[in-house]
Amino acid sequence: MTTGVRRRMGVEERRQQLIGVALDLFSHRSPDDVSIDEIAAAAGISRPLVYHYFPGKLSLYEAALQRAADDLADRFVEPMEGPLGVRLLRVMGRFLDFVDGHGPGFSALMRGGPAVGSSTTNAMIDSVRQAAYIQILAHLGITDPPARLELVVRSWISLAESTALIWLDGRRIPRAELELQLVHDFAALAAVSAAYDEEMAGILRRILAEEPPEGPFTELITRLIGLVPQEQSS
Repeated sequence: MTTGVRRRMGVEERRQQLIGVALDLFSHRSPDDVSIDEIAAAAGISRPLVYHYFPGKLSLYEAALQRAADDLADRFVEPMEGPLGVRLLRVMGRFLDFVDGHGPGFSALMRGGPAVGSSTTNAMIDSVRQAAYIQILAHLGITDPPARLELVVRSWISLAESTALIWLDGRRIPRAELELQLVHDFAALAAVSAAYDEEMAGILRRILAEEPPEGPFTELITRLIGLVPQEQSS
């Protein structure tokens, strides 16, 4: 709801305002349930003026989706400092910050929303996944990943997406636990791959060698050892 004297905006400034308003509405409700009239009212302008800047709801939706995609991709950017497990934990914290704050919008981004199946939406989703993939490889210090490592990283990114979508339906697992579980999922996928491939085993050994006693990967190992019956572990 707007108050006070309206200020005339330039074309690009008004477009960016409408994108921000639409993204805020899409973040709290399904884009299918948000009308152009609501977007216009929230922006403090008339419905015809919205159409002056965007030819239709789909084009505005795609512009808002692009901003959300850029924001989500930025969540995977992390300084190359400290052990990998701690870095991934910070990344997952920011990732779930986005998911938690943009529930319907995140679902729309991952599922396509009103633009499901469109080449534009698919390209946005792929760009987020590729940005995340490149960032994880950078943290591993690898530019030319072997096939099994590519499989691990891309599988983990898909797992994080699907886990977040399921979690949004009721948020039945505490968020902090889910962040840690996702980091453990990465280690688990890497460990299974390492059991079949010596190159992956070398990568995993290097990761674990840099892991502190209180790190998330060490915690996973401790938890797994605790699951082994005493007569088998002795």
